[in-house]
Amino acid sequence: MSRLIVDFTKKLNHFNLDMNFEVDDEILVLQGNSGSGKTTTLNIISGLMKSERGYILLNNKVVVDTEKKVFVKVRDRKIGYVFQDFALFPNMNVEKNIKFSIENEEIYKEIIELLKIEHLLKSYPSEISGGEKQRVALARTLVTNPEVLLLDEPFSALDSNLKNELYDEFRNIIKGLNIPTILITHNEKEAEILGDRLLHIEKGEIRN
Repeated sequence: MSRLIVDFTKKLNHFNLDMNFEVDDEILVLQGNSGSGKTTTLNIISGLMKSERGYILLNNKVVVDTEKKVFVKVRDRKIGYVFQDFALFPNMNVEKNIKFSIENEEIYKEIIELLKIEHLLKSYPSEISGGEKQRVALARTLVTNPEVLLLDEPFSALDSNLKNELYDEFRNIIKGLNIPTILITHNEKEAEILGDRLLHIEKGEIRN
């Protein structure tokens, strides 16, 4: 079983962000008002930001330990991160976007088939729909063979009808990976359909 263990403190403008939780092979949903510390939590787990105190363990490997001055670089953490705006390269077609961080060709072929995006490979981001961009962004992350998946409002740019079509399929794909997954969403329905467990964050603290 995969496991992510998080215990850290990060000083923010108006409060301290104190996070202490574990995630196994499940989808953990983080909810809370804007500015409560959700995205900062993902950024610290991924290595894009540093905490003042604490540690992060992934499958018994130390990723961060402030006391021992351990800080594994982003590229070495085996953590996949799908951003809210998808962050696709506009000057690259879908194939080049996905292969930008590829681990091996076999994984690439499997992911392309899994997400059903073979027909998009020669298209550019400006030429595909929001739902297709979401699939491409997920594919680009999954070809790195991550041990943890972080998702920051992955459906926020999509209209309601498209969201409803994608929820079940998206959950099946993520659950099939059998890795710890953390999802940020403000949408109660989304949280109920996609999540196995919910943590509510209020001013940097877990309230439930």
